[in-house]
Amino acid sequence: MENKTVDMDILQLEGLKVSPQSAVPAFVLLLFIYIFIMVSNIGLVVLISMEKSLHQPMYLLFCNMSINDAFGATTIIPRLLSNVFIPITDRYIHYIDCAIQAFCAHFNGGTSHTVLMIMAFDRYVAICNPLRYPTIMTNRMVVALSVVAWTVSFLLIAVSVGLSVRLSRCRRIVLNPFCDNPSLFKLSCENVLINHIYGLISAMGTMAVSLFSVALTYLRIAMVCLSSKNKALNSKALQTCTTHLAVYFIMLLSGFIIIILHRFPQLSDHRKLASVLFHVVPPSMNAIIYGLQIKAVRQKIMIIFKRNKMTVSVLK
Repeated sequence: MENKTVDMDILQLEGLKVSPQSAVPAFVLLLFIYIFIMVSNIGLVVLISMEKSLHQPMYLLFCNMSINDAFGATTIIPRLLSNVFIPITDRYIHYIDCAIQAFCAHFNGGTSHTVLMIMAFDRYVAICNPLRYPTIMTNRMVVALSVVAWTVSFLLIAVSVGLSVRLSRCRRIVLNPFCDNPSLFKLSCENVLINHIYGLISAMGTMAVSLFSVALTYLRIAMVCLSSKNKALNSKALQTCTTHLAVYFIMLLSGFIIIILHRFPQLSDHRKLASVLFHVVPPSMNAIIYGLQIKAVRQKIMIIFKRNKMTVSVLK
């Protein structure tokens, strides 16, 4: 009995399904993407932290997104990389590590929604109440919004994963590239109806609230812009809002694709690929979109590049 208990704590993880011929290209591509995600997102956080001119609520709130993107990529990609050259039948993970990875993966997805909601609120106040913006979006408010965004996501995911961890286990194979909450409760032979109900309500509820709040916010912003004759204000609003909406829709589309594919068991391989892309595509795109689209950030990046280029020229 003791050996059986120990064995049930060691799970077999499917990981990425790649042929031996594709292992090296897959490893190199994933490694390159991971390095790019980490360098771009952490670099953007460092840039915003060091440049006082970027110490504005919009950029400080964006730091939440960059930190979350780096966190999400680190949750998934390193283990995928470590398993690429290992045969599928020999890929193992401890149940505790699997539960932690599942929590972090869902926490990353939930926080993406809550952070984008508070960023939409910031743009709403900036454009619809510009005179009151400095008094509303104080440093204390920025911190409070950030704490709320992370805490709400943490609590929702903690309950979801907690409902799965409480179950007894009769299986030890995780048929997924990485551990997530459905992978955890599918290891049990108990009734998991409550897991399905809570998971669906929390996931769809978060996405619905996110979509409704962002849509309402930008509808109001559009009305203000249409009624305003200030071309400079409208241009700036369009630039920042387009950037925010691009990031939001990339993340929303990625999440919807996974939810839809879950309803078609015959498309399980497509769902597995989509679940990996959810933790790869948005994090790699967000820093590019914000870093290059927002003029203030783009100018600071260009100044740093020119400064480094001049330094190299002097040294030569």
